[in-house]
Parts: sequence; structure tokens; C-alpha cells
Amino acid sequence: MTAARPAPPHTAPARTRVARPKARTGLARRENRSGWLLVSPSLAVVALVVLLPFALVVVFGFSEIRLVDIPFLGTEPIEWSLDNFRRAAASQAFWGALWTTVLYAGLTAVGSLAVGLVLALALRRPFPGRGLVRALLLVPYVLPVVAAATIWKTMLNPQYGVVNAFGRAYLGWDTPVGFLSTTSADVWGIPVPVALLVVVLFDIWKSAPLAFLFLTARLQSVPGEIEEAAALDGAGRRQILRFILLPQLRAVALLLLLLRFIWSFQTFDDVYLLTEGAGSTQVMAIQVYTELVTKADIGSAAAFGLLMSLILGVLLVGYVLLSRRTEES
Repeated sequence: MTAARPAPPHTAPARTRVARPKARTGLARRENRSGWLLVSPSLAVVALVVLLPFALVVVFGFSEIRLVDIPFLGTEPIEWSLDNFRRAAASQAFWGALWTTVLYAGLTAVGSLAVGLVLALALRRPFPGRGLVRALLLVPYVLPVVAAATIWKTMLNPQYGVVNAFGRAYLGWDTPVGFLSTTSADVWGIPVPVALLVVVLFDIWKSAPLAFLFLTARLQSVPGEIEEAAALDGAGRRQILRFILLPQLRAVALLLLLLRFIWSFQTFDDVYLLTEGAGSTQVMAIQVYTELVTKADIGSAAAFGLLMSLILGVLLVGYVLLSRRTEES
């Protein structure tokens, strides 16, 4: 009989267990390095286009600098100061522009949502020519803002505008109305901010088609069986609208309301092309432009811009929270 040989020690599996994690670690490092190389051009563009300008605005906002000081940037140390923010907080122009901006953004958001909702409900049922009507409703939204502002300025011109001609011929107006330069006018004893109201109507006219599109898309996803069941149970049109359709639109409507407020809060071109800030339509964006171009005060303009960005940041947080709630619902 031959004695059984002892089994050799199993050293190979032990080496394999030690080597595999190292191989995985090396592979993970190579993958991470490749990922960073792929995203580095995008990060460079973001840093150059977004982060660097924002950093310069922060530096300008906390320093006393004017346009004439630009050639000497970097040659002298920066003197950090909060004077720009103190002057903004004590400035009547800042608080006036902030109140005008909030009023303008609020009226525009509510108005565009209300008009879009009415149009979406009115054009919900099919009828001959509905596609053509929907296409025509989108014209204000796709029209370039320069062309739209020119059309409105021509129509509202005090000398040759069709609105003043109609008012003097059929409404008994004694004198033409400067719609884009009149701060306030009494209508049946009630003071009406004429120029601001015209700017708000212009923005509602341009932005209501977007609300119409969003609300129409949501209405089309509402199952028709629910309305049919409610009608069979004796519910009228108002009850169906109140208890079935409007609850379905609530999340989208709130999202549109907040989104439209944010967009209107930072609007510059619409207001500037129509009134250039005349008639108490000096919104925050125009105030920043005035501080920068007219007064040549970069520090003050940057401080105004940072305060405006702070308010928009709060609104943006609300938008993100509302978007998450909408996705969850």
C-alpha cells in the first residue's frame, strides 16, 4: 500500500482574492479618469461662461468700481465694501423698482395663466377649423419681441395710432392718450397705472399661448370616462369643471404660475422696447441697466443684480420643490 500524499497547500486562490480588488480599483480609476476627461470640456465651458462672470459680478458688487476704472483692474488691490448694498437698501429707486417688478410679474403670471386656461377649455372640444385656430393663437408667442413691440407702439401712438383714432372717433376722447408714457390716469375716479398696465397686457398677449399649450396637453390626458361617469350621475358642466378638470390642472397651473413669475421678474426686453422705463415701468432689470449704462456705476449695478439674483434664487428653490411634487403626483 502506498501512503496517501498530503494535498498541496492552496496558495493560488489566496493570491487571486488579493489581486482582484486591486484590478477592480485600477479599472475604476481608469473609468473615473475617462469620465472626467469626457466631461472636462463641458465643465470648462460652464466655468468660463457661468461661474467666471458671476464671480466678477460678486467682486464688482462688493467693491467701488466705475466704468472708467476698467482699464486699471488688476493693477491696484480691491477695496472690499458693503456700500453698494447700503446705498441700494436706502435707495427709493431700488424699492420702487422692486415693487414695480413684483406687481408686473404677479399680474403677468396670473393674467397669462387665466387667458391660457380659458383658451384651453374653450378649444377642448373638436370643431371644424380647430387646428387653424390653435395655430393662430401661437402667433404672438413665436413672433419676435422686436416686431411685436413695434406693432404695439405703432397701434398706441398718440399721433397716428389706430387705438387713439378709434377712441377719439367713437369713445369721445378729447385728447390722445400716451399709453406708453402716462404714469397714472383716473378712470371713473380710480387711478389706473396706464403704462404699466399696457406692458402687462403686452406680456400676457405674448406668453398666454405657452400656458395654453401646457394646459391643453394636460387636459388631453384626462380620461374621458371620468367625465362620462360624472355626467351619468347627473353632474353639470360647472360641476365637472370644478370637481374633475380643475383638480387635474392644479399641479400644472401652479408650476406655470411660478415659472411665469420667475421669467417676468427678470424681463428686460419687453419693457424696454415698449417704454424704456417711462411711465413708472422701471423694473429691476431696467434699473440695473440704468445703473450700468447711464450712471456708469458698475459696483452699484452689480449690487442691484446680486439682490435680484438672491430673490430669483428663492423663487428657484420654490420651483424645484414644486417640480418634485408635480413629478411625484
